[in-house]
Amino acid sequence: MASYQIKWKNSAKKELKSLAKDMIPKIIKTVESLAENPYPTGIKKMVGSNNTYRIRVGEYRIIYNIESNLLIIEIIKIGHRQGVYKKIN
Repeated sequence: MASYQIKWKNSAKKELKSLAKDMIPKIIKTVESLAENPYPTGIKKMVGSNNTYRIRVGEYRIIYNIESNLLIIEIIKIGHRQGVYKKIN
């Protein structure tokens, strides 16, 4: 299976930098693992979207799009579970 390319929205990079310093390496490791398997155990498909998924990392969520035909994963949003689902683009 071919490896996916990871792309980050600028807003997601900004959100990552604002997280607790101990969570950043865990989230980056999880995102990097998506390049090999974009459908790991524990992901949930977002309601109302065909290609948007979320994965849990502790109390935080990573929301991403999968473009299977282009082998691209776009990280859309990263945040605490309480507020991450508000206004997802």
